[in-house]
Amino acid sequence: MVNGLTLGSVYALIALGYTMVYGILEMINFAHGEIYMIGSYLCIIFLGIFTAFGLTESHLFLSLFLAAILSAVMCGGYAMAMERIAYRPIRSAHRLSPLISALGVSIFLQNYVMLTQGSSDKVFPHLFSISSNQIGGFPITPIQFCIIASAVLLMAGLHLFVRKTRLGKAMRAVAQDKIMAALCGIPIDRVIVVTFVVGSALAAMAGMMVSVYYGVTNFYIGYVAGIKAFTAAVLGGIGNIPGAMLGGVLLGMTESLGAAYISSEFKDGFAFIILIGILIFRPSGLLTKTN
Repeated sequence: MVNGLTLGSVYALIALGYTMVYGILEMINFAHGEIYMIGSYLCIIFLGIFTAFGLTESHLFLSLFLAAILSAVMCGGYAMAMERIAYRPIRSAHRLSPLISALGVSIFLQNYVMLTQGSSDKVFPHLFSISSNQIGGFPITPIQFCIIASAVLLMAGLHLFVRKTRLGKAMRAVAQDKIMAALCGIPIDRVIVVTFVVGSALAAMAGMMVSVYYGVTNFYIGYVAGIKAFTAAVLGGIGNIPGAMLGGVLLGMTESLGAAYISSEFKDGFAFIILIGILIFRPSGLLTKTN
């Protein structure tokens, strides 16, 4: 269960990017998984720089915090460029055009990282103790606790941002009716850019968590993780932010329990079985779309 909550927290953070973009543009950003992958690479790069200056050994949590913030900012920059170059010019085109463009961006980013960072796996330094502690009767390692707690704080912060801030209200207005929102003076393009940036920042945080947890990353991890996060978004109800959180946690729990009690070799298959079942029996997801 602890492993499932840890994995589900990561899926939920990635799924939020899918569901936020779909809620506003009604398109699936299949390049979102690659932003998550780039976030894991950036985290390793920044921690390597901090280690070279001796900051990691003396201030571990400060180094991780700075690496997370810098990775999120840079991934936000990638998202801005992606939206401006690949999506905005074809926003009013046929619905297949943004989908094909997203797939093209995904392939481009994969090859870009492979050519610049190499095709071999990149090892993340083991910074946390692997010994587990008992919390409520469950054995949990410090890194698992940090991932779950960080994910909860990020998701709670996003919920407050969308519900309480002026920009969050503008995002909900654009998701509900773009034309009326524009007539009310809301800058549509700016709101869409912010949506991409926020979703990508959360994906970067998830990429860092996975790098720390598994101790390795490669240029291909974004594909499978992106598909699973998309499954989580559909499970919870695409376009619904609480639904993406719920779907991510449920998917992670299902994978973990299925691997433990059914078959670890079929671990990745559980996500797609859930996706097929949801599309057949409840295509709108567990929660309906809200604004």
